[in-house]
Amino acid sequence: MIHVSTTCPDLDSARMLACTALQARLAASANITPGIRSLFHWRGTIEEQEEVGLTLKTRAAHRQSLMELIEEEHPCDLPVIIWEEVGAGSDAEAWVSEETGGD
Repeated sequence: MIHVSTTCPDLDSARMLACTALQARLAASANITPGIRSLFHWRGTIEEQEEVGLTLKTRAAHRQSLMELIEEEHPCDLPVIIWEEVGAGSDAEAWVSEETGGD
């Protein structure tokens, strides 16, 4: 099982990405975390803005497709997408697999 995470500029865009991934069965669940304060280099300056975190739980087999979906649908020019393998126990991993079309 893996988590695929990104930040979004607002709650609506995070919800849209989550629903799109869930409807495509590329993710079993999504966690949306509002109120993230981000500071970053952008075009020669240091920017600061409020963002919304989005974490999607899926199978490793869907990592590339899910990352491509985020890149295509994300409202920002350069979304940072992070993925990590996680251990969740056999029942949780079986549920993620079942909900995303796994065997």
